[in-house]
Amino acid sequence: MHAKAVRAVLVVGILSFLLAMSEALRAQVTGATLSGSVTNSSGAAVPNAKIAVRNLATGQTTPALSDSQGQYTLPGLAPGNYEVSVSADGFVTSVENATLAAGATLTLNAVLVASQAPAQTNNLPNAPSSSKTEPSLQDLGFPPEQTQGNTREQALLDKRTHMLKIHQRLGLITTLPLIATVATSINAGGRHTSNTDRTVHLVLGSVTGDLYFMTAYYALRAPRVKGTETRGPIRFHKAMAWIHGPGMILTPILGAMAYSQKNNGEKVHGIAQAHGPVAIITAGAFGAALLSVSVKF
Repeated sequence: MHAKAVRAVLVVGILSFLLAMSEALRAQVTGATLSGSVTNSSGAAVPNAKIAVRNLATGQTTPALSDSQGQYTLPGLAPGNYEVSVSADGFVTSVENATLAAGATLTLNAVLVASQAPAQTNNLPNAPSSSKTEPSLQDLGFPPEQTQGNTREQALLDKRTHMLKIHQRLGLITTLPLIATVATSINAGGRHTSNTDRTVHLVLGSVTGDLYFMTAYYALRAPRVKGTETRGPIRFHKAMAWIHGPGMILTPILGAMAYSQKNNGEKVHGIAQAHGPVAIITAGAFGAALLSVSVKF
């Protein structure tokens, strides 16, 4: 009985071994192999590229990496249709379809194209506004090649952009005392006005003037780019400056004359009577200039 048991164990072991060998041999015969190389557009090998082979029937994905020579091999794949995806840092992902036959080896080479860096335009505009409604580079007269110039031109554009942004912010701040000055002019110029009303109006006008000339400084001192042409709303913005610029100089002079006459108990007379109309025209031109770079048309 003991000898028979030993023989039975041996027979079972031999049969199990033969069965395992047959499965391995069958897998080697029916399994498919996918191999190939990964290179860039100039033909250089791309190491450590990620290869993902997805069986379209089962959805199962088999991964692999290319070696230092850009080569890869995926053995033992089931026959069928596959989607082969090849990706690497700095390259556009390549996706191809392949059909693997039982026991066959398919060579699928991938050529990866370098991805382009996104264009950086936010640091280049010669616009006083950073909103979506700001004038375009074409409105400002800059041809595309000037945004890709050398280091000196780039520094010039950066400085101009920075100064014009300060110009715009100060212009927005100036509108607050400007509106207050116009509002207090009603009481300051009336028949029964007090010295306090005129003084408040004078102080607000002085603050407005100081802020205005600070705003103008950043616009006038911003570097110019030779050969550029002003277009669109910026042209209108500059045209309005020829009105509100002299107006901002003339208005306080006429205001000081009217203030002196009122304080002396006199009726405002002579050229000082133009203080109110000049101030209104100046404020209107300033507001139109501000709107021209805030609302694109």
